[in-house]
Amino acid sequence: MSGSTFGELFRVTNFGESHGPAVGCVIDGCPPGLALSEADIQPDLDRRRPGTSRHVTQRNEADAVEILSGVYEGLTTGTPICLLIRNTDQRSRDYGNLLDTFRPGHADYTYWRKYGLRDPRGGGRSSARLTAPMVGAGAVARKWLRERHGTTFSGWMSALGEIEIPFESAEHIPNNPFFAANAGIVPRLEAHMDALRKAGDSCGARIEVRAHGMPVGLGEPLFDKLDADIAYAMMGINAVKGVEIGSGFGVVTERGSEHGDELSPEGFRGNRSGGVLGGISTGQDLVVRIAIKPTSSIRLPRGSIDRAGAPTTVETHGRHDPCVGIRATPIAEAMLALVVMDHVLRHRAQCGDVQLPLPALPAAAP
Repeated sequence: MSGSTFGELFRVTNFGESHGPAVGCVIDGCPPGLALSEADIQPDLDRRRPGTSRHVTQRNEADAVEILSGVYEGLTTGTPICLLIRNTDQRSRDYGNLLDTFRPGHADYTYWRKYGLRDPRGGGRSSARLTAPMVGAGAVARKWLRERHGTTFSGWMSALGEIEIPFESAEHIPNNPFFAANAGIVPRLEAHMDALRKAGDSCGARIEVRAHGMPVGLGEPLFDKLDADIAYAMMGINAVKGVEIGSGFGVVTERGSEHGDELSPEGFRGNRSGGVLGGISTGQDLVVRIAIKPTSSIRLPRGSIDRAGAPTTVETHGRHDPCVGIRATPIAEAMLALVVMDHVLRHRAQCGDVQLPLPALPAAAP
């Protein structure tokens, strides 16, 4: 199938299926000389993996990554890097009733219409299981960007269903299963998820991700705009239905006198642009928000049809995330890192020797 490769110079080809022997990816274009081992990748996979709390799917995968190629004596060689993550806790019998029916709101129907057949076990290639290799590839990109440019990435959940999550401090993010930057609201989030799981229903979420220490000049002014590629990457994450950059849809009510970030010798006075102007990075933080839909794998009966076109009812049992947004933060961070990595290499290829007498403005004025 086409559409399994992401990026131009830092290219990631994703392979595998949710209930197959393994999932993985091949990274082509990683510069040589980067110190790399499984220990550099595993922490990001551990943040994404299933079974980490009662609020996510109880599929118990270790998500242990193996580097099969592209590294010699601890350094990348510039040749393709193959990452493999073995599936060890598939339970395909939970999907037996989905062979002849289609979950409302899921890709079951469109997948079948496109290919004429489908693997119903865990969603096959339309499963969020396929985000694990992208998180692994993102970890490689993050390490190179951090060491070469000082660029780092962060993310958090800013809304769970109808519950807004005010940002308090980044120190809270790793200490709760929701990646919430607010410790005080966690009991409310847990109660919401417990009630949702008991009801057999699901909910959506909003995730915010940022890139800090951004290089200036990434992106092209027409079809390969940095923000366009960010949106493309985020929409490639399962269940994402909307992307905002900077003020996003808030620009509708803003005036020009407030939206444009003023420039000063000390730096930018604000960041409503989200770090991109004319498709090119400004050096400010990239600010991205994604909207994630409620999962369609729920216990409540929903009307559907079978493969013969006859009406039927679908109830999905087994192990599923009541909110797929809970584990989405490290995925969104990884996809943003992959976009930035690809654009850094593309910028270096064409404009790496461009020099100006004026240094780049600081990302934010004091």
